[in-house]
Amino acid sequence: MPTVDGGGADGSESADVSSRDAPDDMKGGDALAATDGVGGSDGLTSDGDASVPDGPVATGGADARGTPIGAEGTGGGGAAGGSGTAGAGGTAGTAEDAGAADAKTVLLGIFAPTGSMTVARSVHTATLLPNGKVLITGGVGSGGILGSAELYDPTAREFTATGSMTAERYMHTATLLPSGKVLIAGGLGGGSSALESAELYDPETGTFTTTGSMSMARMMHTATLLSNGMVLIAGGAGSSGVIASAELYDPAAGTFVGTGSMTVGRNNHTATVLPSGKVLVAGSYGAGGVLASAELYNPVAAGTFTATGSMSVARMMHTATLLPSGKVLIAGGWGAGALASAELYDPAAGIFVATGSMTVARDSYTATLLPDGKVLVAGGYPGLVSAELYDPDAQTFAATGSMTVARTEHTATLLSHGDVLIAGGDDSNANPLASAELYE
Repeated sequence: MPTVDGGGADGSESADVSSRDAPDDMKGGDALAATDGVGGSDGLTSDGDASVPDGPVATGGADARGTPIGAEGTGGGGAAGGSGTAGAGGTAGTAEDAGAADAKTVLLGIFAPTGSMTVARSVHTATLLPNGKVLITGGVGSGGILGSAELYDPTAREFTATGSMTAERYMHTATLLPSGKVLIAGGLGGGSSALESAELYDPETGTFTTTGSMSMARMMHTATLLSNGMVLIAGGAGSSGVIASAELYDPAAGTFVGTGSMTVGRNNHTATVLPSGKVLVAGSYGAGGVLASAELYNPVAAGTFTATGSMSVARMMHTATLLPSGKVLIAGGWGAGALASAELYDPAAGIFVATGSMTVARDSYTATLLPDGKVLVAGGYPGLVSAELYDPDAQTFAATGSMTVARTEHTATLLSHGDVLIAGGDDSNANPLASAELYE
C-alpha cells in the first residue's frame, strides 16, 4: 500500500493513506507517494458524496487492500461525493432532497440509459443545482486528472459543457451554498499533490472563480453545509499524512477559518448533519488502520469534536445516509474486506445498533435517500452492477433492478422529480466511464 510519511504537524498524523483513485500514470505499487475515498460517493457517496450537507464523501485511490487498482470516497462514498461524499465519491440523498414538491412518490425500480457525459470520468463530484440541473466537476479520465465540468439537464436528458475549474482536481468536495453557488475545495491536483485551493461555481454565469484557500492542503476530506450557512471541512490526507484538523468556510467573507480538531485523524470517513445541527463523523482510514470510532462536531459549543459511541465494525469507503426518522444508516465499506453489514446511529442514545445486512458486500458505491424514505444502494467494488433498497420500516435490504453497466467511484444524484442520476465511475476493468443512467 502506498504510504504517506510524516509527523503530527498541522494537525496531521503519520499513517498509511488509503487511495484507490490514482489516474493511469499513478496506478500500481508506487501510486501515491504523497497522498490519499468512497461513495458516494460513493461513499465518497456522498452522496460519497459532497454536494449535499450530509452526503458521504466516498473517495479512494491506491488501495487499502494492498492491491493497486484503478482510480473513490469517499466518500464516498460517500460519499461521496456530499458530504458529505463524500466522497468524494458518491452523493447520498438527504431528507430535504426527498421532500421535493414535484418528486415522484413511486419509482418503477429500473435503470434506463440517459445521455452520456462529454468525457469519461470517475472520482468526480455531482451537485444538484437550484435550477434542477446537475453540475459534474473534475475527476479522473483516461488521460489523467480533469479540470473540466459539465451540466446534466434532466428535461433534455443530456450533458453539455460548462466553464472549466481553475485547477484540475479529483478526490475533492463540492458543496451547494445557500446562495446557489457551489464551493469546490481541495483534492489531488495535476502535480500529484494535495491542493489547498478552493473555487466557486456560479450557475448564473457558468464560470468558476477562485475564493480563499484552506489553511492546509487536503484530499479525501469531507465538506458539510451547516445550518448557519458555513461549510465544515474535516480531515482528509495531505503531505504529512492523515489529517485531524478542521476548518470552516465563511461564504460571506470568502475565507476559511480554523475550528476544533477531530479526536483522531481521518480520511475516507463520512460526515452527516443531524437534526440537532451537530455533525456525525464516522469511520475512516487513520493511524493504525481502519477505524470503528465516531465523533460529533458541535458548531455551537465552540466548534468542538467529542467522541460518541463506536460502530460495531471498523469501516471506510462506506456510506452514511440521514433517514427521515433522524437516525443515520451506515452501510458497507471496507474493513478486513468488503462489508455487507449495516448499522443505525441513534442520535438520542448516542449509539450504533445493528440493522439488516446488504444482499452483497460492497464499498465505493452510492447510497441515495428516495422520496418514499427508502435508500437506493448501487454498484461499488468489486465491479458490481447490482442495486438494492433499504427499507427503514422493515430494517432490511432487498434487491432492485440492476444498472446497465458495472460501476464503482461513480456519483448518484436525486433529481427534483424523484429519479436518480447515476453518472460515470470506473467499469469492472477500472476504465473510466462516460455513460450515465437513471433509476426511475
